[in-house]
Amino acid sequence: MIEINGSQGEGGGQIVRSSLALAAVTGQAVRLTDIRGGRTKPGLLRQHLAGVRAIRQVCSGEVTGDQLGSSELTLVPGKLSGGEYQFEVGSAGSAVLVAQTILPALLHADAPSTVTIGGGTHAAWAPPFDFFSRCYLPLLSQMNAHVNVEIESHGFYPAGGGKITMKVVPTSSLRGLTLLSRSGDLQPKVTALVSKIPISVGQRECDVIARKTGWQPDAFQVVDVPRSGGPGNVVMIELGFDNVRELVIGFGKVGVKAEQVARSTLRQARAYLAGDAPVGEYLADQLLLPMGLAARDGHPSEFRTGPLSLHSLTHIEVLQRFLDINIQCARDEHGSVHMSVSG
Repeated sequence: MIEINGSQGEGGGQIVRSSLALAAVTGQAVRLTDIRGGRTKPGLLRQHLAGVRAIRQVCSGEVTGDQLGSSELTLVPGKLSGGEYQFEVGSAGSAVLVAQTILPALLHADAPSTVTIGGGTHAAWAPPFDFFSRCYLPLLSQMNAHVNVEIESHGFYPAGGGKITMKVVPTSSLRGLTLLSRSGDLQPKVTALVSKIPISVGQRECDVIARKTGWQPDAFQVVDVPRSGGPGNVVMIELGFDNVRELVIGFGKVGVKAEQVARSTLRQARAYLAGDAPVGEYLADQLLLPMGLAARDGHPSEFRTGPLSLHSLTHIEVLQRFLDINIQCARDEHGSVHMSVSG
């Protein structure tokens, strides 16, 4: 049984999610201790518990310690099974993070799957649905993963109430991926979502970004979300290239002006464009696991990103506990990091 200290490195929920996913795919039992020991409120929260119970069903696993607040957890995985699944986070906890927890297992299951997950879809502490669908999954498709996702209703913090559906076709093997530079010209897209608040909030966000960038009017849209669990607002700047997309998102808050949200989001987008690395910080972290599984099957990957976050460094440590792979990181003369993942 593999022993993982949940307080190592960044000490958050990523350690739990990746450990469970890797245990299910590799068939190795895992025991997690001091779960989220690096957080002010340690132990399993509702969204982590939803991920635990989801992976337990998908891999027919035996689990101990699956209670709210639990600091220890054991998973003994069984057979990976496709099929029809429904999971509910029960709060604004991220439906996308639950989807990412079970996705590697479903890609290695015995049959296709359709999964419906209720929870948050756009919150500041998790990848938004749009990042998952427009940035992450297209790259997974290039790695021979066939995944389709749709959003049925939006879930903003704190109400939640969103719902997503994910369809997964198992793959014989994940292929490697190479992302060393951006190709093609920038194709920007700015989307402001508003729900149960004046649509003028989203328009003001778009107006600020349009004025400061000079991007064409057809790059902007304001969407009055038809179905959501509660009020909310986000503005998203998608920086599209021929081979990769980055998405920067700003979250509207009570008492914070729309113009301020827009300016802050644009600063983050410009920081990405100022460098020449194609893979952003969050995308780098999320690509590591599928690249690790591809490398296990003899298909190496490499990409360039900015300085690695503590999140990514911790993720690398977890991957190497489960997989016999080699992950190399080298900083180049431009300040970016060249990552290679091989068997």
